[in-house]
Amino acid sequence: MVRVIVATDSPSRADVQALLAEHLTDMFATSPADSVHALDHEALAADGVAFLSARAPDGTLLGCGALVELEATSPRDEGGTRAGHGELKSMRTAPAARGRGVASAVLRRLLGTARERGYGRVSLETGSQEFFAPARSLYTRHGFAPCGPFGSYREDPNSVFMTLELAARTDSGAVPGRATVGSCASKPLPATSPPSPSTPS
Repeated sequence: MVRVIVATDSPSRADVQALLAEHLTDMFATSPADSVHALDHEALAADGVAFLSARAPDGTLLGCGALVELEATSPRDEGGTRAGHGELKSMRTAPAARGRGVASAVLRRLLGTARERGYGRVSLETGSQEFFAPARSLYTRHGFAPCGPFGSYREDPNSVFMTLELAARTDSGAVPGRATVGSCASKPLPATSPPSPSTPS
């Protein structure tokens, strides 16, 4: 397994822009245009987006991923805290780095960021086609469960929606999330193929 350094990065860096452009090209080649929800580098630079890159020790870009805030964590009127909701976006592994744990490393860090932000749930949209089977397999292995559309999404035969309820932090730190369909409508996942860290989303 390659050594991976995952850290906050700028989506405007030239190598990141190139990886994101490749990501978008694949999305439009695989799904109808109105079913493509991938973000470009400008959208990923917006407020409320945590953008991470995975790099080799020599700085070579291995992959990236982002966490977009759908609902902020906020105080409840009656006291306590209302947990926020985040969405995974732009999960992508460079072709030469696939199969070496890059996507899992990025995903774990993004889930850690979600817990730090006080989110109670992290959700995602990915494709229903066979091309996206490795992505669906990755998310399933990390505890995500199928759900219905969330946020501004609508039912779409080209989309699969998944969610993960995050357990509350304890004094010993963040604890693993648990799979749940929560308020989402459960639906079966398409068949998956052997997992790979290439995770178009």
